[in-house]
Amino acid sequence: MNDPLDGNERAVRTVQRAPLDEQRLRSLRTLTHLLYALYALVWFTGGVSALIAVIVNYVKRDDVAHTPYAAHFDWQIRTFWWGLVWGGVGFVTMVIVIGFAIWFAAGVWVLYRIIKGWLYLNDNKPLPVRQRAAA
Repeated sequence: MNDPLDGNERAVRTVQRAPLDEQRLRSLRTLTHLLYALYALVWFTGGVSALIAVIVNYVKRDDVAHTPYAAHFDWQIRTFWWGLVWGGVGFVTMVIVIGFAIWFAAGVWVLYRIIKGWLYLNDNKPLPVRQRAAA
């Protein structure tokens, strides 16, 4: 109730906090770029880089909530899981030859998602957001 700060000091405190928010957003943007790079390296690392990236996505998910990067994290996580599912289906069905086509299509789809997401991030464009079901 009795705030010892007058209006000017409160304004200064607010201004000093803003650069921290900008720095946090820059840091999250850099992290999101790094995660796209890890996903892009999936073909050269046997999937290890994508596994590292999805773990970081889940660990840092709360940090990006309510920022422009939350949609990118959701995009990356969905890309990982659906790529894993379709890659697995392709691998299992390779014995009946169609698996090669499924595996190839899954790889192209993952590559498309990495490129699209990374370009949207670079251009500061919002990704299409899929609404999560309410719990």
